Amino acid sequence: MIKDNQKIFNRLHVLLDALVIILTYAVAWFLKFRSGIAPFYTGADVGALSGRTYFSALFLIVPGYLFLYYLFNMYTAKRASSIKREIYNVIRANTVGFVLFIGALFVIHLDDFSRTMIFYFYVLNIVCDTALRLAIHKWLRMLRKKGYNVKYILLVGYSRAAELYIDRIRQNPQWGYVVRGILDDKIPRGTEYRGIKVIGQIDNLFYILPQNKLDEIAVTLALEDYGRLEDIVTLCEKSGVHTKFIPDYNSVIPSKPYTEDLNGLPVINIRHVPLTNTLNMILKRVVDIVGGLFAILLFSPILILAAILIKATSEGPIIFKQERVGLHNKPFQMYKFRTMEVQKPNEEKKEWTTRDDPRVTKVGKVLRRTSIDEMPQFFNVLLGDMSLVGPRPERPFFVEKFKEEIPRYMIKHQVRPGMTGWAQVNGYRGDTSIRKRIDCDLYYIENWTMGLDIRILFLTIFKGFINKNAY
Repeated sequence: MIKDNQKIFNRLHVLLDALVIILTYAVAWFLKFRSGIAPFYTGADVGALSGRTYFSALFLIVPGYLFLYYLFNMYTAKRASSIKREIYNVIRANTVGFVLFIGALFVIHLDDFSRTMIFYFYVLNIVCDTALRLAIHKWLRMLRKKGYNVKYILLVGYSRAAELYIDRIRQNPQWGYVVRGILDDKIPRGTEYRGIKVIGQIDNLFYILPQNKLDEIAVTLALEDYGRLEDIVTLCEKSGVHTKFIPDYNSVIPSKPYTEDLNGLPVINIRHVPLTNTLNMILKRVVDIVGGLFAILLFSPILILAAILIKATSEGPIIFKQERVGLHNKPFQMYKFRTMEVQKPNEEKKEWTTRDDPRVTKVGKVLRRTSIDEMPQFFNVLLGDMSLVGPRPERPFFVEKFKEEIPRYMIKHQVRPGMTGWAQVNGYRGDTSIRKRIDCDLYYIENWTMGLDIRILFLTIFKGFINKNAY
């Protein structure tokens, strides 16, 4: 019944999308050729193509755009989907459609077809299709609050995964999931977690499934019970009830695992690192070289002034070199403007700078607070030791210390260290939580895109240079 309702809903959704495409296209044509109010208006009789020619294009545009919507996952179940993700997909699909539309006109040499009208259609379709999806989301949430369009779920196995799943459902009532109970062989009947009770043992599935009162089975077995997994899945599949598996090793497998298919054998990579892709590596390196050269030229007056002030106010070298651990755990010399009095090597290696540190010079305080002391690292970027954006590199002493204390700490060395990073723009720099810093680094490593790099660079400009934790 649920599957039938989903099919009906998807067909209705496709029909509504088709109507939106037709209407926005018609409005775009009207704005261009009939309204007299839109920019670049040229009058009703201007143009070599008739209205019939323009509207004949809809026979290709409508199915073409609906196919793009399908490719960009715009007809997947809405229950737990993010509206931000849907809007993003609407923009992506329409942008691809716009580019293909313009490209097709160029290939067939249809130069009289108004590009301005196509642009109107592009903008209007994004706005109207986004509004349609917002309305559908609101309508579905309203139905679920009233008890309609809900899914009844039974959990098989009491584990940390089961608790996390219940937590998510409780935090998001708009999803419309109702957990009927938990089956487990080791936890006593009546044990309760956030209002959800253990209602029996796993063998009770033989009696529960034939009653056909469930929409989904969620297998949430504890890690040590995975020996029963195949039998349980087979039983659930025979009943026809939709079955999903929520693994009890989320601390090991990332939320977005990278899977491979080796001739039918599924392989799950423990960590998905987009920057291991050769094309991504080359693209990021090109941006680093161009960006590093541009930054050195742009900030050269500041670099020269800082060097003069350091030399004039304290004894010692202008540039401070310190060993840090970089890509693939290889050490390198990281450059900074010297902001402290000259120390013995064995003293500086094992101490972290703290607030009001007496070792910091007066000029050094200003350089640190404004992050100017980090600017010589642009040369590290050009040398390939660092990137503009990435996890901040640490000294060998702290790497040895943290890799024993903090799970997954060493994963940060799978990419080049950066001058700035996701942790820094979120306020985790200086003497702040190293665990939260690592969480930010792992998010960056697993979710890297060039867009994320650009976002971090902009955030660094507006909130990263001057920071209360930089001392």
